Amino acid sequence: QVQLVESGGGLVQAGGSLRLSCAASGRTFSSYAMGWFRRAPGKEREFVAFISSSGGSTDYVDSVKGRFTISRDNAKNTVYLQMNVLKPEETAVYHCAATTRYTSSSARRPNAYDYWGQGTQVTVSS
Repeated sequence: QVQLVESGGGLVQAGGSLRLSCAASGRTFSSYAMGWFRRAPGKEREFVAFISSSGGSTDYVDSVKGRFTISRDNAKNTVYLQMNVLKPEETAVYHCAATTRYTSSSARRPNAYDYWGQGTQVTVSS
């Protein structure tokens, strides 16, 4: 069982930056691959970024490549999402998620993840 708690959201102007954190409970955090997803009002949940359990593999949705960076610190049971040059259309609730059962093709799908945090609101003003 893993419990996930996101933090770091807030209000930022377009072009600004935020760093989201996702703190995980439990002693097996290093066994889990982690993902970040977001859901904007009236839209479906969208994959943002993925990091493997070791941190050696990452993946991003095309729209954030070059601006967002996912990383993890297994000693601190935490995964991060550094978001730069934020855009108003990226206003959403951002969730982190954990899984031990994934493949390179499934990691972008929400149903590949077993545990989810409650989310943190990111609002980007124009």
